[in-house]
Amino acid sequence: MADISPLLPVSSSDGSSDLTGQATCRRPIKVVVSIFFGLLTVGLFAALLIRNNGSVDYVDVHENERGSLASMAFEKAENLKPVSRGLAAGVSEKSNWVFGGDLPDYPWNNSMLSWQRTAFHFQPEKNWMNDPNGPLFYKGWYHLFYQYNPNAAVWGHIVWGHAVSKDLIHWLHLPLAMAADQWYDKNGVWTGSATILHDGKIVMLYTGSTTEGVQVQNLAYPADQYDPLLVHWVKYPRNPVLVPPPGIGPNDFRDPTTAWLTSEGKWRITIGSKINKTGIALVYDTKDFINYEMLDGLLHAVPGTGMWECVDFFPVSETENNGLETSINGPGVKHVVKASLDDDRHDYYAIGTYNDRNGTWIPDRPNIDVGIGLRYDYGIYYAAKTFYDQNKKRRVLWGWIGESDSEAADVKKGWASVQSIPRTILFDKKTGTHLLQWPVEEIDSLRLKGKEFNQVRIQAGSVVPLDIDSATQLDIIAEFKIDSDALEKATGSSDASFDCATSGGAAERGALGPFGLLVLADERLREQTPVYFYMTKGSDGNLKTFFCNDQSRSSKASDVDKHIYGSLVPVLRGENLSIRILVDHSIIESFGQGGRTVITSRVYPTKVIYGAAKVFLFNNATELNVTASLKIWQMNSAFIQPYPNL
Repeated sequence: MADISPLLPVSSSDGSSDLTGQATCRRPIKVVVSIFFGLLTVGLFAALLIRNNGSVDYVDVHENERGSLASMAFEKAENLKPVSRGLAAGVSEKSNWVFGGDLPDYPWNNSMLSWQRTAFHFQPEKNWMNDPNGPLFYKGWYHLFYQYNPNAAVWGHIVWGHAVSKDLIHWLHLPLAMAADQWYDKNGVWTGSATILHDGKIVMLYTGSTTEGVQVQNLAYPADQYDPLLVHWVKYPRNPVLVPPPGIGPNDFRDPTTAWLTSEGKWRITIGSKINKTGIALVYDTKDFINYEMLDGLLHAVPGTGMWECVDFFPVSETENNGLETSINGPGVKHVVKASLDDDRHDYYAIGTYNDRNGTWIPDRPNIDVGIGLRYDYGIYYAAKTFYDQNKKRRVLWGWIGESDSEAADVKKGWASVQSIPRTILFDKKTGTHLLQWPVEEIDSLRLKGKEFNQVRIQAGSVVPLDIDSATQLDIIAEFKIDSDALEKATGSSDASFDCATSGGAAERGALGPFGLLVLADERLREQTPVYFYMTKGSDGNLKTFFCNDQSRSSKASDVDKHIYGSLVPVLRGENLSIRILVDHSIIESFGQGGRTVITSRVYPTKVIYGAAKVFLFNNATELNVTASLKIWQMNSAFIQPYPNL
């Protein structure tokens, strides 16, 4: 029989399927209504700030624009639209993106599709995967649970997959952790989080979709707390432990966070929801993870952001360069609220101040509040989840990288989606507004031979090939120096409203950009993915810098995403421009300025595969010469395979 000793005495509930509500809830209807009208005022205030300020002010911020290689222009990609999967079940869109219109599927062959499978990013052996769930470090092993369809390469029939690692890089697949086998999760074992208790034991809260499609919160725990692999899990026999409270829709109540301790010694969690178009985070206190009290207020809410899912809440240190355990609070500590927005499928975060007494959080800068400001990643990245790694005293971030090719191609290759390289996450003490994301140090262990290129001068309008043997699996670190005299002489830009996504990509030339690297490029540049900076200079002489990734020339195929991704990146006085790029077959993860701005791309080339992949430096600016220094390592493959004899 499973050990349930981590839990306090069992609730008096009889365990029936009545969904009338099990948490003690103080004045919920009054609270919901009053909060909603109060938020209208907050929303108007935030909107005015955004309209008036446009962006965040920094100490001395550069920013960029468009860019690159006009002679290699392709046709602009059509707008994408999803073939719906997930919405009818009450979760965010889980389909791949496909092109509108009647464009035929590209005739992918097995060689092309085999090349797309990554070498050092985590993914199952086959089929569909999405959100990372319940990551933790336990008895010498890192654990990753994840949303998984064991039957097909499309979303549906969701259960929990499970894998373990000693180093976050090499992984062993374990049997499924939880199946959809109870009335309260029959339509899906959805996202959840792990909490490690005082005595080192584990509880897991997760969202289940009932036989009637109602989202409820359930409790599970290891069958054997002494098993370091945590192979077998037991669901609490009187689940669900939480149901949607009055005023909250049956499909608007999901994804409980890791619990943290309050000053009163209670455990506290937050759950994503919405009121009309206002995204909210509900707050509950518990002593035993069975009985709950809903707080009067909300952790936070932002009008106009829609449903919040996969909410995360954690502390960051203003002074130290290490992560903090989730319950830490006090002087020198800020708190991060992150929400995955159902409406646009992006992960937004903000930094602010947490009030332990009433369970509320206030952003430091309302004009970059959750959902209207900063994002973890400006590419294809969603449903991210952090955990505190007590083994190395760091906070580690996981994120789901979906596909952006056709669903037909995924079915043909037999798999869909991967997880990002785990990233450490820290408060950026220089800007005071951003987080810094960086690949975990263990990824360096995959580096093979490296090659340095020092002080490479890139003339305006030029492309410089780099002599690299194989360019399908790479770790690139590059720094760019700009001629200060050229910056002074440059004329002001007429396009003050530049945006990576709406620009002409790396082929559109400007006075101060674009410049950077072409990765997964063939020798004739028929296919290429530029990762680059673009600077603009306003009429007032101020510089802005944008960090962009241009997929418009990444493939000759017609049924893949060719959007241009990116955002402003703060560049402070005295800083050179820097990029780190991880290339792993069909994934490119790019980190600008030490991880202040991050972009993840999925690319599906038809020619730039295997030995055909090359790397180039380029400078498509008209008035600027650039000097680059970089080091490029070829990367080994990670061992990701089934755990032996299980």
